[in-house]
Amino acid sequence: MSTELLVFVFLAAAAITTAVAMVLQRNAVMSAISLIGNFFCLAGLYLLLRAQLLAVLEVAVYAGAIMVLVVFVIMLLNLGDEEKLAERYGIRTLLAAGAVVLFGVEVVYLVMGTKITSGILPGHPDAAVIGTVESVGMALFTRFLLPLQATGMLLLAAVIGALILAKKRTN
Repeated sequence: MSTELLVFVFLAAAAITTAVAMVLQRNAVMSAISLIGNFFCLAGLYLLLRAQLLAVLEVAVYAGAIMVLVVFVIMLLNLGDEEKLAERYGIRTLLAAGAVVLFGVEVVYLVMGTKITSGILPGHPDAAVIGTVESVGMALFTRFLLPLQATGMLLLAAVIGALILAKKRTN
């Protein structure tokens, strides 16, 4: 087994574990922390795919900015009364558990039915260059310049609209 395969198996198992922990946590802050761990595992998987820019953006945008916003909203809502949030076990819980078991059986069937190769298949010859900042920048400012500019204009219009709606009326 190669080192790259061992790292992949470790990161995949950690990503699955943190995702399950995120869903099963009763505390919203602990759930957000599990989601941050999942983002870091995904960034590691992006690095294995030689997509350095995506890995850095995953950590900076999702684990950094988005999760700060999520934790801020959690703290702002002040979910203190956890008894109201407690879930009662009923038919929906039973159906969801059955769907999870069915999905697990399906995954085991698919994994057992495929032949596992001893190594990792070679990637695209330009894989080391595709995920760099330079290649993404060249693509954005050549082939995708019009969609980039249109997205920028849409975001500017949304910010101006939000400022106008949030402005206090001084009449």
